[in-house]
Amino acid sequence: MTVEWELSGFGDEIDADPRVQAAVMRALGASYIEVRSAWGTNIVDLGEEQLAELKGILDEAGLKASAIASPIGKVDVELPVEHEVERLGRALRAAEVLGSPYIRIFSFYYEGRAAEDVRDAVIERMTALARRAEGTGVTLVHENEKDIFGDIPSRVADIVETVNSPALKLAWDPANFVQVGVKPFTEGYELLRPHVVYLQVKDALFATGQVVPAGEGDGEVLRTVEALRDSGYTGFASLEPHLAYAYETGGFSGPYAFGVAARAFAKVLDAAGVASI
Repeated sequence: MTVEWELSGFGDEIDADPRVQAAVMRALGASYIEVRSAWGTNIVDLGEEQLAELKGILDEAGLKASAIASPIGKVDVELPVEHEVERLGRALRAAEVLGSPYIRIFSFYYEGRAAEDVRDAVIERMTALARRAEGTGVTLVHENEKDIFGDIPSRVADIVETVNSPALKLAWDPANFVQVGVKPFTEGYELLRPHVVYLQVKDALFATGQVVPAGEGDGEVLRTVEALRDSGYTGFASLEPHLAYAYETGGFSGPYAFGVAARAFAKVLDAAGVASI
């Protein structure tokens, strides 16, 4: 039987206009889109009218939201617990309107301090976020972003296993692991696979940290895709190319480079015998 994964992608890496985002995703054959911002406004800051308009645009294009790519947890760990719990409420509202099953989150910056010194504060905050999401039907997926507490496999595992909530799982980002000196598949896959429910697609080079199309860097993307295939993974694969530039809350590629990224990943999937739908 053919293994099939749902193709998605970060729409605002294509254009600020959600109509352009939707058109390009449909042209690539995708039925899903990951929503981080629209009209230049982050998803957690969109008002009710904007969310309704965005839902209409996606419906018209025949697209569904695979995830809300929120910035929750991309703040200093010293901020009060309630700060991000309140913002998560807005992300949950966006997920409700757009029908998204996932919300991406992070595990806090801690510049100038040792990881072990902020561990308890991180766990407290991640637990509060998970508890807020429990019962909503939405799953939070932690992304292994560089420079946050959960940037290396051991600390990612610590978070998800200590919080131990059905509402908190993992998104796998190979490029981010590379950028903190981790060989993603070799050093992280076996430890984290039981908790991985979402795949973000980008690759990077160890030598420079530069983000490159999937399969062209050191992110062991093909090995990971093959292992996910063999483990029965049938979830989303979401393109987040970052091929033009990256910034604190995201990145940008533009329509052409986004297409380059999509074609590169299609080659990886083809080599692994996985179809994207």
